[in-house]
Amino acid sequence: MAETRYAQVARDLSERIASGEYAVGALLPTELELCDRYGVSRHTVRAAIAELQQSGLVSRRKKVGTRVEAAQPHAHYRQALTSLEDLVQFGATHVREVRRIEEVVLDQDLAAELDCPAGSRWLAICSLRRDGAAPHLPIAWTVVYVDAQRFDTQELAERVRAAPELLVSSLLEQQYGLRIARVRQAVVGALIPDALSEELQAPAGSAALKIVRRYLDTDGELMDLSVTLHPASRYTLHTQLDRDLASV
Repeated sequence: MAETRYAQVARDLSERIASGEYAVGALLPTELELCDRYGVSRHTVRAAIAELQQSGLVSRRKKVGTRVEAAQPHAHYRQALTSLEDLVQFGATHVREVRRIEEVVLDQDLAAELDCPAGSRWLAICSLRRDGAAPHLPIAWTVVYVDAQRFDTQELAERVRAAPELLVSSLLEQQYGLRIARVRQAVVGALIPDALSEELQAPAGSAALKIVRRYLDTDGELMDLSVTLHPASRYTLHTQLDRDLASV
């Protein structure tokens, strides 16, 4: 797979940080300055900076800028999840490597896991995600399920392969004029199964984190759902809980 433009920008910036051109504690150029330097859009620059954030190289603060925090990236991936935009950014900075796309009929066990009717038909999109381009270790195996009775799965499959940087839910929004309004998420402990040990480059039976997300449109209808398996040693999910001081 050819290196994406944002990945090229992120790689160049990380090399400049490692060389000391941008020292720890210094601020990176502004988004507009980086756009001019690399000849890219602000979306591309933001995706590149997000990748540097996730590697622990930089931090961002409103009205301050992007500050260099370390000269070398961390090996462990941390995801700060506070909004739907964070999930969209995850898709932009962790491009999927599609392994297979197939139509499946849910058996009793899978239907129970997904909380969907047994015997229903779904398009299953199976992908590997890395924290950066290969040869970085994979951070996740994801299967996205799309209702084959509601959507044109053949066209969707083509879009998935053509736009690996976009979440499947974003593609559905584009294709059908829908809007994701809510994501329900469940996080449980799990083990790496034998079948995924080689793909994830993790020992079978080792600890993992399984995240099931259900994407709902403005009418509360399920658009798609995903099951993501992260090797536990490579992933931390950060959330923030704010108190409503007005009610205290």
